Amino acid sequence: MPDLLWDDVWEFFDPDLMGALPDVRVARTSVEDWQAVLDLVRSQGWSCAYSEGGAAIRVPRAADMLARAEKADALLRVWPVAGFQVIFRPYEADSIDFDVDLRELRSQNGVDLLCRLLRAIGRRLGKPVTLTPETDPAHPVLGFDPAADRVVLLADPRAG
Repeated sequence: MPDLLWDDVWEFFDPDLMGALPDVRVARTSVEDWQAVLDLVRSQGWSCAYSEGGAAIRVPRAADMLARAEKADALLRVWPVAGFQVIFRPYEADSIDFDVDLRELRSQNGVDLLCRLLRAIGRRLGKPVTLTPETDPAHPVLGFDPAADRVVLLADPRAG
């Protein structure tokens, strides 16, 4: 059974309401958590590309990536499946921040893809993973809840 149903959450997947690139965050992280995400990408066989200053290079270890990421304008692009890109922005060890493109997630399949991603990261780290609108980053709308071991609503899609 899916964590969330398209008919219940489609507003949270509408780029006009949420902004095309909502923010996803894991708070209170460490270099070790970043390394766990890099290891997850490898172990899942997800395609990825890493760049610094626009130049493609091999994905470094998390400690090296974070040491030079801000001044190097680093990006880690990950494709858990073809047609679904996730862009990690390794600015600091204290949080894992990434974007998803809602235009790639416009159906129940898209909801399921996002839920699988949030669950995989949340389970690997044992931490909540929240999605906030690009237009309102202070108010998460859905996320992985480690206690429930599933993606849950954190706001009412029809309240806006």
